Amino acid sequence: MPRFRLHLVSIAAAAAALTANMTFADTGIMTAKTKLGTVLTDAKGMTLYTYTKDKTGMSACEGQCAANWPPMIAPAGAKPEDDYTIIKRSDSTMQWAYYGKPLYHWMNDKAPGDTTGEGIGGVWHVAKTQ
Repeated sequence: MPRFRLHLVSIAAAAAALTANMTFADTGIMTAKTKLGTVLTDAKGMTLYTYTKDKTGMSACEGQCAANWPPMIAPAGAKPEDDYTIIKRSDSTMQWAYYGKPLYHWMNDKAPGDTTGEGIGGVWHVAKTQ
């Protein structure tokens, strides 16, 4: 393959990879493979969770619950993107949601890929892609 053509192929491959990651670029939400399968993470690779007591578009996790399970906060100016929406919490902060399910971190996850919050109380679960 001529050298020029090889560079074009490399550039096209890099552009395709970049485009694939842009789906979640504005949300700060990514995916990672863990022992529990592919899960949603924040930009640092920390696992995100859902809470079965939440209603679609509404968080039921406040006070001490939110201290233990910090919400995935949407920064000012963030806009919903594809399957990711933004909900308004009771304290007026904005939180990312996936298919309407608010997303949270678990305070005891210490490193990217940790999934120690899975199944706690039978109500906390890693957020998986649909």
